[in-house]
Amino acid sequence: MTRHLGMDVGGTKVALRVESGEGDAATPYETSFRWAVGADVREDMTALAACLDRVRQSSAAPITAAGIAMPATLDPSGTVLTWPNRPGWTGLDLRAELRRMLPGTVISCADDGDLAALAEARAIGCDDIVYLGVGTGIGGGVVLGGRLCPGPARGSCELGHLVVDRTGAVCDCGRRGCVQAAASGPAILRRAEGLRGSAVEFTELQEAWAAGIPWGVAAIDEGCAVLAAAVVGAGELFHQEVTVIGGGFAGGLPGFVDLVEQHARRLTRAGVPQPRIASARLGGLSSLDGAVLLARDASERAGRPTALQESKWL
Repeated sequence: MTRHLGMDVGGTKVALRVESGEGDAATPYETSFRWAVGADVREDMTALAACLDRVRQSSAAPITAAGIAMPATLDPSGTVLTWPNRPGWTGLDLRAELRRMLPGTVISCADDGDLAALAEARAIGCDDIVYLGVGTGIGGGVVLGGRLCPGPARGSCELGHLVVDRTGAVCDCGRRGCVQAAASGPAILRRAEGLRGSAVEFTELQEAWAAGIPWGVAAIDEGCAVLAAAVVGAGELFHQEVTVIGGGFAGGLPGFVDLVEQHARRLTRAGVPQPRIASARLGGLSSLDGAVLLARDASERAGRPTALQESKWL
């Protein structure tokens, strides 16, 4: 029996899933952990190694391949070029670290938004989608004709860094007015804090949203309006069949996607049909599912990185 590992690396949390080979009915092994607040990159690597050691020991079967969904920008060798959420990772040879932690395992890394888009396209059986994941940041991916656009060899489709307000808030990337600076989970929470006049936890925002409390509604409404602008702009370029909105933050707020659609409808240009907007079929697990798909694909293709570009839905 072979096993495939998917790992979704986030700014605050890492989720992992191990699935057995095709036709095996074994229950997937799942686990997760949170990065320690204020930890440096070596402490992060120690925590990751300890978790992967537990994963390896969960079964005697070897992990044949691992697919890693990453929000950071990596160079072709697997070295981190930039990751604003964890700046200490800059210069880290992530691929080498993972090979050390998972000896004998084929390691493949890809953008988390790209992998989420592929997983959602496969889940809904649609060849042309735009994906936006609302969480610690704004992940994005575009699938056209069943394949990633523009393709891994040319980089990922960073929809979260579309500039929608050149005088807006400063984004983690250093620019002003990115979608992420106004519509990510932390951005919406910051807006809620400003409107309320005190700190706001996500659970408090959920309660305010459900109860219709003005500061909560206004904070979320503005975030949805910004996302709608990004969705409509993407539609002018890609003419996608459906826009999928996922991520843990959006998934935790019932009606969030409906509100994005309402704002998008107001921006529709005469004579141009508005692509359907839908909630992620896989919820907050889109990137993790995509990471498992990447691992399976790497195993089947002996780890060739071009598989992402060549394959329909991997």
